[in-house]
Amino acid sequence: MTTATLRTPTITGEIGTDRVLVLTMDDPTQSTNTMNTAFGESLEQTVDWLETNLDAFDGIIVTSGKDSFFSGGDLELLRDAGPSDHAAIADALDFTKDKFRRLEKLGKPVVAALGGTALGGGFEIALACHHRIALNNSRARFGLSEVTLGLLPGAGGVTRTVRMFGIVKALTQVVGQGQRYRPTQALELGLIDEVVDTDEQMMARARAWILANPDASQPWDRKGFTIPGGTAASPAVAAQLPAFAATVRKQVKGAPMPAPIAVVAAAVEGSVLEFESASLVETRHCTSLACGAVSGNLIQSMFFDLGSINKGGSRPTAKPRRVPEKVLVIGAGMMGAAIAYVVASAQVPVVLRDVSIDSAERGKDYARSILGKAVAKGRKTQADADAVLALITPSSDAADAEGCDLVVEAVFEDPAVKQGAFEAVDKYLTADALLCSNTSTLPITQLSQGVSRTADFIGTHFFSPVDKMPLVEIVVGDHTSDSALARAFDFVRSIGKTPIVVGDSHGFFTTRVIGRFMDEAISLVAEGVHPATVEQAALQAGYPSGALALMDEISLTLSRHIREGMAQAARADGRPWIVSNSYALVDRMVDEFDRPGRKAGRGFYEYTEDGTKAGLWPGLVEHCHRPDHGIPFEDMMDRMLVAQSLDSIACLDEGVLRTVADANIGSILGIGYPAWTGGVLQFVNQFDGGIPGFVERADHLRARYGDRFVVPRSLRSRTERYL
Repeated sequence: MTTATLRTPTITGEIGTDRVLVLTMDDPTQSTNTMNTAFGESLEQTVDWLETNLDAFDGIIVTSGKDSFFSGGDLELLRDAGPSDHAAIADALDFTKDKFRRLEKLGKPVVAALGGTALGGGFEIALACHHRIALNNSRARFGLSEVTLGLLPGAGGVTRTVRMFGIVKALTQVVGQGQRYRPTQALELGLIDEVVDTDEQMMARARAWILANPDASQPWDRKGFTIPGGTAASPAVAAQLPAFAATVRKQVKGAPMPAPIAVVAAAVEGSVLEFESASLVETRHCTSLACGAVSGNLIQSMFFDLGSINKGGSRPTAKPRRVPEKVLVIGAGMMGAAIAYVVASAQVPVVLRDVSIDSAERGKDYARSILGKAVAKGRKTQADADAVLALITPSSDAADAEGCDLVVEAVFEDPAVKQGAFEAVDKYLTADALLCSNTSTLPITQLSQGVSRTADFIGTHFFSPVDKMPLVEIVVGDHTSDSALARAFDFVRSIGKTPIVVGDSHGFFTTRVIGRFMDEAISLVAEGVHPATVEQAALQAGYPSGALALMDEISLTLSRHIREGMAQAARADGRPWIVSNSYALVDRMVDEFDRPGRKAGRGFYEYTEDGTKAGLWPGLVEHCHRPDHGIPFEDMMDRMLVAQSLDSIACLDEGVLRTVADANIGSILGIGYPAWTGGVLQFVNQFDGGIPGFVERADHLRARYGDRFVVPRSLRSRTERYL
């Protein structure tokens, strides 16, 4: 029997006959609990009530009425914060932390019962409890992921984890990189104290712990407490701090990513202070991040845009969900083999077809290799690995496509070869099998002319390496039906990938726009900038690699072939095609210098026999470098960034892109556009004044570097400040 004792807008409390108070967080206005205004009011009322009624209960269980435990901070508020909000953000953080601190110092045992995901601020609630018990829910994740949104854990997360684990472990495994852990992983790490299999067990264990620990307190509130491993002032930790600084510098590569640096600073500075002062240091660093542009960009893209996409923002709503029962992958090369592995890992049977059984078996070796490494590292059991391998059937016989209701073609980029691959298996497929091409450049409408069911034909452009890259670019042809789009979307989500939906054109969105990055970088070399400076400009702009290194990976010959095809398509469509300074240099690299890229062992870089980069080719400096080029470093970075944004706006105008969210997420997850910008169109918004500020910068670049930086009329005429 329980007695209702507490009612607030989002938190209720009931005391059972065992004198255990169960606090249930359940915001009636939202599907998840967040730190909104109503929660703040409820938290204050709750803590006030607890302190007034200490004699009424012997312990507290904090739990949730939602499927998840708690989602974290109010990200709409944080996304829109600016410098003028500094005081309000700091006050809000200190307000919340004060209530958490009062909770953990009540003098009563407090247990967090985590039935679902608790991330960010949600897990900071759990950290303010003395004991944490989690349900072994396969979908649940725990951790302090704020750094991935350009923030740091500002409700006590840094201060408490440093005292739980020490500076080194807290930074490397909890707050420094924003890792998310499954329940058993969190248990092994020490973030969670117990993992149970049912809700009943979770609540029973929580009550038992309260009974066994009536005088529970946090370790840092006990006399004689010291931080594990020592503070930053201790010789052992101080000796490691330079390595942390170097690691952070390597991680951000000079890009304007302040969060990783701020997390280290908050942990180090706070470690030499008592708890309350350390908490103020944490607030200072978190507030600075929250009021900056980078966190707003990351919150918009990696939370709101990504969430909208994964929830089906680009999927036809009227079509029922349907996932494949048996998949055929045609082509057992690098891409096809990896696609087959990913499909089988999602527990879907897959036939991997190639011209010979030996080739198909070699394709399956890709899965064998990855799974073997996972078993060796303890990430999978041999039984789990064998189960995945059993789902992959190598084949050279078209008849093995019998019963397949989805096909992914991953053969050579030649229309005739691709169309022939579909024709060979068509009669064995189910009557309405979805026909997917993994082409990265060829128009889907053109390819569909070689199949009998054009309405079921669609592009599914995977990115290499498929098992690591989270994006798939779904390409809708002129005849592709809404049903086919919905099924392709469901397929991509079912294998754990994020789908963006784009219209049909040569190069689609990602291949087209990544070309602008490489064009500008190579143009800079052609204009006399030292190639090492160009590569450094790309890294400091936030790109994951230099453009010259990327061009070598793709191959200069393939890139030239793609460029020629896109130029031809643009002219055929009546679109302007501006010749870049890069084209002549690429042509010289291939035709005059015989340096087509890494696969040949020579490109913009030199390579050892095993394919390792051995430095930039000295001939680039000899043939191109002019010390008096006069191009500012800031212009080098902005030429790459702005060029891609301008082409993405053109993609919107042409219908290649359908949504801003698809542009932002596709650019970050698919082609390495710097994450700090929030994506290729969010980058436009972060200029002073939004669109007008971006237009002014683009106009400056056009005046100095040419018509590649012409601002589309559609953008210049917009009355809104933001995309």
